[in-house]
Amino acid sequence: MTDFLSLHQPGKPLVMPNPWDIGSAKLLESLGFEALATTSSGFAATLGRLDHGVTRDEALAHSAALAGAVGVPVSADLEHCFADEPEGVAETIALARETGLAGCSVEDRSKDRVYERELATERVAAAVEAAGDLVITARVEGPIDDLGAAIARLQSFQEAGAHVLFAPHLTEPDDIRTVVAETDRPLNVLVRRGMAPIAQLAEAGAARISVGGGFAWVAMGAVVQAARELREDGTYGWGETGSIGSKAWVEAAGG
Repeated sequence: MTDFLSLHQPGKPLVMPNPWDIGSAKLLESLGFEALATTSSGFAATLGRLDHGVTRDEALAHSAALAGAVGVPVSADLEHCFADEPEGVAETIALARETGLAGCSVEDRSKDRVYERELATERVAAAVEAAGDLVITARVEGPIDDLGAAIARLQSFQEAGAHVLFAPHLTEPDDIRTVVAETDRPLNVLVRRGMAPIAQLAEAGAARISVGGGFAWVAMGAVVQAARELREDGTYGWGETGSIGSKAWVEAAGG
C-alpha cells in the first residue's frame, strides 16, 4: 500500500491512465506512466458489452491479467463491488486481494440506484476492513448537482477509512479546490475534453488524475475514422496513425 499511496501527492498528481486490455497496459507502461487503472466501460467494450455488463469473476480475472502483465501498480475499477450489502463488498475486496492489484475502488451506486449515505459509508468501511494492503478509493457518484452533499459523502467515506477519494463529476478547479480544503485524503480527478489542463488541476490540489474509459474510446474512434475512410473514400490516410501505433507497440513489446 505504502508505495502506491505515496505516489498520490496533492499539487503533484499521479497521472494514471486506464488501459482496457493487456496490450494497452503494456503500451502505457512503456510510455512512462507510474501506475495504471482498469476501466469498467473500456473492458466491457472488449467483450461487446456496455458498462456494468461485466461479472465479478470477469472483472477480477481481467484485473489479475493486467496486474500480472506490467511492473507498475494497478488499481481496479470494481464498480459497486458487485454487491449492495457491506458483506458482499467485503467478499469482493477479499477476492481482489488475491489478484496482485495495488488498489481498487468502491462506488456509492449500482447500475440502478444511489445508495443512501449511511449504507454507502458502511460499504466503504467494509471494503477498508477487508482491504489488507489494497489502497481503497471511495467513489461518489451522486449527488452530481450538489457539491455540499457530495463533500459530506466524501467526508463520511474518509471517516470510514478510505485511502483515496473520487468524485468523477468534479470538473471545475474551484470545486476541486473546495473539496480538497474540506477533506484530508488524496483526491482523484477524472479528466475529459474541455476541462482545465493538468497543471491547473494540480494547482487546485488534485492528487491523482485518471481518464476512465477515455483512451479506450479514443482507440475505438480511430478505428471508426479509419474504417469510414476506407469504406467511403477508398483512401488510406489512417495508415499514418497506424504506423505510430505499430512502432510504439514494437518498442513496448521489446521487438
